[in-house]
Amino acid sequence: MTPTAVASMLSEFTAPWWVCGGWAIDAFTDSPRVHSDIDVAMFRTDLPALRKALDGYLHIWSAGPDGIRPLDERFPEMPDSAEQVWLRRDAMSPWLLDVLLTPDRDGAWVNKRDDSWVAPLDQVTWVDAAGIRYLNPELVLIFKVKHARPKDRTDLERAWPKLNDAQRTTLRTYVDRHHPTHGWLPLMT
Repeated sequence: MTPTAVASMLSEFTAPWWVCGGWAIDAFTDSPRVHSDIDVAMFRTDLPALRKALDGYLHIWSAGPDGIRPLDERFPEMPDSAEQVWLRRDAMSPWLLDVLLTPDRDGAWVNKRDDSWVAPLDQVTWVDAAGIRYLNPELVLIFKVKHARPKDRTDLERAWPKLNDAQRTTLRTYVDRHHPTHGWLPLMT
């Protein structure tokens, strides 16, 4: 699934959502790589609006450390421990999309790994010419640094030359503070 396909799927959902992960790096660098999925995020507080927009079109399942279950009449409440919802056409269909639920504070983005980092959504995302919102590349890389898989390093190598000074400083400072011996630090010079 592509960002354009996600935009079509979520066309009735009027609350903000944004592409993150490798697809966001692709959009920023204008250099695609192969993807096995797409990462999309939205504010957790907008989940009722998503459920309303997709009612009768897609089934929504909560996903978290306690497992998955449908969000329906039997299980109407989202478990506190669940940080994602998964979407599919019906119980027998393959998963179409998983959506990361991001905390917010009065409509402002909150970093789920450091809740002291709060910013207006327009400061942590950007919108392309097609109207699709993406997480800023330095923030995508901050989330990727924890795993540091080969594809994450590739994303760093693709994005680093295109980051501006402020974006580089944000990324380098975060990695220095939270992962002081990380293998990416020598690449961020």
